[in-house]
Amino acid sequence: MVTGRVLLIAGSDSSGGAGLEAGQKVLAAHGCYAMTATTALTAQNTMGVHALHPIPSGFVECQIEACLNDVGADVVTTGMLAAADTIEAVSRQLKKHKVPILVVDPVMVSTSGSELLPHDAIQGLCRHLFPLTTILTPNIPEARLILDANPPPSQTACARNGRDIESVSDIEIIGRRIQTLGPKWVLVKGGHLPFRRDMRVASTESEMDLVVDVLLGPNGFVLRVESPWQQSTSTHGTGCSLAAAIASGLANGRDVPTSVLAACRYVEAGIRTAPGLGDGHGPLDHFHSTYTLPFSSGYFVEYLLERSDVSDVWKPFVHHQFVKALGDGTLPLESFKGYIIQDYLFLASCTAYTRYILDVGQSDDSLALQMALAPCLLGYAAVAKMLQADSNTRREGNMYWSWIENYLADDYIAAVKQGSQFLEDRMRQQSPSRIEELVKIFIHATKMEIGFWEMFPCS
Repeated sequence: MVTGRVLLIAGSDSSGGAGLEAGQKVLAAHGCYAMTATTALTAQNTMGVHALHPIPSGFVECQIEACLNDVGADVVTTGMLAAADTIEAVSRQLKKHKVPILVVDPVMVSTSGSELLPHDAIQGLCRHLFPLTTILTPNIPEARLILDANPPPSQTACARNGRDIESVSDIEIIGRRIQTLGPKWVLVKGGHLPFRRDMRVASTESEMDLVVDVLLGPNGFVLRVESPWQQSTSTHGTGCSLAAAIASGLANGRDVPTSVLAACRYVEAGIRTAPGLGDGHGPLDHFHSTYTLPFSSGYFVEYLLERSDVSDVWKPFVHHQFVKALGDGTLPLESFKGYIIQDYLFLASCTAYTRYILDVGQSDDSLALQMALAPCLLGYAAVAKMLQADSNTRREGNMYWSWIENYLADDYIAAVKQGSQFLEDRMRQQSPSRIEELVKIFIHATKMEIGFWEMFPCS
């Protein structure tokens, strides 16, 4: 179900691992609705950015205006802005539309080392966007560039320009300095600088134990998010993905610390489960925690009955010779009487089928019970519909036709629709593995239904 609305203002990555393409994947994985305003086109892959074509700032502004005037946005996220005039255009639109939440990923240099924002535009980013920013997400190289562009009146030894980092405390000082430029929250991402377990910077590869992301907020708030260090080349688009994941949380009503923690965990898992594409810095797995249902919304029953393992028992059930004999009126009356008596016993007490239904009802949930009953509900409607269309079915002079008509009546069709809708609504909420469990219940119950037909001679 789509919930929050997020507008992504960033560059396009032709290889799909970063920029707008990564952001849209993240938002889809988190159930949000994504809109885009493209600031630049790139020709890039995992090896680097080979060409960059900035979009005119006026056209960027038109894209933003079109989205915010119509659909609107709960959160706006900016990534690669490419040029100083684009930064100013974005700022104008954000002010005009009074955007409530702004996530700024200050994209300046790509993972492969390509410059994505001219150095002279950094001041404009700080001046025009930072005062509007809810949360800013620089990595350590970006934090250093921001500090270089905004030197303090008096410089301290430990964090003069962000290059003398020895501990996590130094990262906190850097974040606080950046926070004075306007952002309410600053998340300094530590992926470029692995730490030892004692929170000192690792000096050798063997000491690389942790990545520490530091979130700094109002009133002295500090949150350190620790993740295991991963020796991986699948880090293309991590910043874009993290910003979009934070935006997803905020768009869904979570607070900043909760959104940041969840986003950090999402990206860490995305690196860990990355598909290993390309020869350079490859993309994350953006869908590691999502699954795809094997049917479209509203079509579970259709999917169920078309499955080969279900069809193998469903067709013999619906087209059983007992049923055909009901349709053409040749079923011995004693067989029908026996079936009716057995049907009553099923409803009243203890046949094997009844015991199975009771066992499911007592040992599983209400959905499992509905699946155990579904062959009866759906099957009798299917049988009646099949017999109605069968040219061999006799209506006149067939003592069983009135029985068949019971399952073509409006009240029974309404019951089938109601029961089917219950299944459709509930099955959308199940995992693929749970769906397989429920299908097995349906198959077993269908076999029990066939057992009803086979208890009595058909001719």
